[in-house]
Amino acid sequence: MPELPEVEALRDFLTEHLTGREIVRVLPVAISVLKTYDPPLTALEGHRVAAVHRHGKFLDVETAGGPHLVTHLARAGWLHWKDSLPSGMPRPGKGPLALRAALETGAGFDLTEAGTQKRLAVYVVSDPQEVPGVARLGPDPLADDFDEARLAALLGGERRQLKGALRDQSLIAGVGNAYSDEILHAARMSPFKLAASLTDEETARLYAALRDTLTQAVERSRGLAAGKLKAEKKSGMRVHGRAGEPCPVCGDTVREVSFSDSSLQYCPTCQTGGKPLADRRMSRLLK
Repeated sequence: MPELPEVEALRDFLTEHLTGREIVRVLPVAISVLKTYDPPLTALEGHRVAAVHRHGKFLDVETAGGPHLVTHLARAGWLHWKDSLPSGMPRPGKGPLALRAALETGAGFDLTEAGTQKRLAVYVVSDPQEVPGVARLGPDPLADDFDEARLAALLGGERRQLKGALRDQSLIAGVGNAYSDEILHAARMSPFKLAASLTDEETARLYAALRDTLTQAVERSRGLAAGKLKAEKKSGMRVHGRAGEPCPVCGDTVREVSFSDSSLQYCPTCQTGGKPLADRRMSRLLK
């Protein structure tokens, strides 16, 4: 799933390639991705792009004098830029294509979604706050006013484990499964540690890991073409997606805990005092 760093890089890329250009056509190929109906998609046509914004994991294409096109790429969605879009109408139901947006220059972008779980979402709204997912977002962890005190206040009343708290978009916007693993590894903290139990020193460590991990990921992605961002994300991971490999910090084997629809990865030596965490799903299978 694209998270804050990849969506921020897409925002940079689209700012350069879309701003000032006129949208001449928006074609819905998979109607299921459209989550709003008023204004219609056609309301975007004939307007120039004024700016591109990011709200957590949401991309927001703002048009001058027209509506916003807001997109959440979900788990398997992606944006593909094309300097020259194919001629002719795309065929619904054929392949992963969900939506195509064309500019007056002949360039444009496709939104695609792989797999069978269709969660890609597209909204056409007058104000991004009309999108429920945007309206409930917590603070952006890279915002100038997001300091250590604010993180402490957010976590102070949380009786959840750190892994779940970091992934909660209404608490902190933009962090998902992958970067929460990376942040906790950098902070040398167990994903199962209770958020409200952090000491001042641990809060400072987590804050530094949160800002550094996301900032470095954004910098690695900055300037890359949209098609290269997925590979950059994977190559920059130290523990996420690397179960069975040696930890790049201490050399211990990276372990995994599986859940019904996701998994987390961590280093026992760096994060849990050398003790493997219980993998509840595997434990049930072995009974």
